[in-house]
Amino acid sequence: MKTRRPISIDAEGATLRRRIRRHLRSLGYTKDKEGNLVAPAADKDAYRAAHEGQRLERIEQRRDLIERAPKEFLPCFADGPEVIPQRIEPELRPIVGQTWESTLFRFASLLWRIPVSDGFGRRLRFLVWDRGNDRLMGLLALGDPVFNLRARDSLIGWSTADRGERLVNVLDAYVVGAIPPYNALLAGKLIACLLKTQDIVNAFRRKYGAGVGEISGKSKKPRLLLVTTTSALGRSSLYNRLRIDGEQYLESIGFTTGYGHFHIHNDLFQEIRAYLRRRRDPYADNNRFGQGPSWRFRAIRQGLASLGMPPRLTQHGFQREVFVCRTAKNGVEILGRGTGRPDFGSLKTAEEVGRLALNRWVIPRASRDAEYLQWRRRQILGLIDTRLAETGGADVVGA
Repeated sequence: MKTRRPISIDAEGATLRRRIRRHLRSLGYTKDKEGNLVAPAADKDAYRAAHEGQRLERIEQRRDLIERAPKEFLPCFADGPEVIPQRIEPELRPIVGQTWESTLFRFASLLWRIPVSDGFGRRLRFLVWDRGNDRLMGLLALGDPVFNLRARDSLIGWSTADRGERLVNVLDAYVVGAIPPYNALLAGKLIACLLKTQDIVNAFRRKYGAGVGEISGKSKKPRLLLVTTTSALGRSSLYNRLRIDGEQYLESIGFTTGYGHFHIHNDLFQEIRAYLRRRRDPYADNNRFGQGPSWRFRAIRQGLASLGMPPRLTQHGFQREVFVCRTAKNGVEILGRGTGRPDFGSLKTAEEVGRLALNRWVIPRASRDAEYLQWRRRQILGLIDTRLAETGGADVVGA
């Protein structure tokens, strides 16, 4: 048996290694006898707590948006009494970068307790607007999927080569949800159902249908055959049982294995990156297309190895439920074979799906529970930053 040669760590590396260990302990992680990370608890509160550092970082990065919110953004949000459930008409408004709509999206995404990534590679982002009541009701965003996702790849039956060639026909929904007071009316389920609509498929075709691969340089002519998404943690109450009139909108296909990098917050990641750069390690900066997927994850693993720490520390231990939306009826089969004509014939428009979902979930919830009527838009800032909640946000929103 070969003995592992000890890795030489300089003083700065030793300090960084201690910081990483302290950080993981502060999140409640422990180690088992084999040195694997043991998550603090398998519940949503623990998962949110593990993300809290990243969320607070994101809030500070976007403090300017919070300061601009009273005049620019809050008028787009609804007071509870302004929402007439029977009049809700969801409309997908595509977002173009560097526009006011893009800024509103970034502000509204601060409401998510799990920090929202800016996305990478291909992106389709939408404001979900309630045209009937003229207020913002939620957000929807799709981006490039992760390269390795066991549940998805097992469903399709891909080899590594197949996946590399055909993943271009898949997107991942990384933001799906309703904002207050619409979330209290189960509008999150309505928004999730909008993934399986002509509007999403057509938006993809317009933006990427004649595309050339960023990495390969080849003409891909992709078609959106499948959309994946994952729950925040464990079994999802939002995505499960999304069926209307016999039509399945999302289906569960398994769970993630609990690997990732969310438990390494950005400041710590930048320190790891700086350490790799000092060692002239190419992983410090190979974050461009053509250098492989999930660069941040790989850079952290490389940094841990360089510090003499086990790369398995990237297994954070929180499993997430994986769902797929079959935008094309035969999409999984085409992704598996590599040939075939996609069947989009049964897709409805966002307007049609919105009306069905409204009658299925939203209107019945409104008749059973009128708590949404108590909501006021001035509470938004308090949800984003609890320091504003303590004063009611009065000095910020002029209420």
